[in-house]
Amino acid sequence: MSADILIVDDEAEIADLVEVYLKNEGYTVHKFGCGRDALACVEQQHLDLAILDVMLPDLDGFALCQKIREKHLFPILMLTARVEDMDKITGLTLGADDYLTKPFNPLELVARVKTQLRRYTRYNPAGSAVPEPEYDIRGLQISKATHKCLLFGEELALTPLEFSILWYLCSRQGKVVSSEELFEAVWGEKYLDCNNTVMSHIARLREKMHENSRRPKFIKTVWGVGYTIE
Repeated sequence: MSADILIVDDEAEIADLVEVYLKNEGYTVHKFGCGRDALACVEQQHLDLAILDVMLPDLDGFALCQKIREKHLFPILMLTARVEDMDKITGLTLGADDYLTKPFNPLELVARVKTQLRRYTRYNPAGSAVPEPEYDIRGLQISKATHKCLLFGEELALTPLEFSILWYLCSRQGKVVSSEELFEAVWGEKYLDCNNTVMSHIARLREKMHENSRRPKFIKTVWGVGYTIE
């Protein structure tokens, strides 16, 4: 599968290694060592995925992720040399789709890239002859066919991962979905009890939906169980 991938890492050895592995898979790579040059590329070049290091010399990876998310929905994978959960949660809250902690296995990175690209292309098809179902829940409209989500007529700028989460919850309207079920259905990986990924993405979704986290109208938390859209 051909795709254009952005790599932003000021550690040249890591950036070069990632580039070699991705090019071996047939991907086109755009490689930069600082955030500002990467932002210029984002504005000028069609991209399908970005790999961002957290620690950059000018604009850190969190700020770069936030800037990209202002206009673009392609998947973002964060690289961090720190293992604190807060770094991971921060990246996910700002719109990242996945993260890896350094040092990492390049083969795992490639596998995660492929997973994100499959999800991205699945929910951004180049036209489909078969109509997909839609849901309209009290002013929240979501359609697989157009990959659009409207809230009271206003389109929400959702990443493919955020769209997948919301679609899954809408498809099970009235049922409580556990974090484990949601994670394994959307991410396609085994859920770990210490995983805060679902919570971070739900918080990001609520923010985009202008939801009050204490009294949400749509995505409600059933404490100790999971989430539901009634």
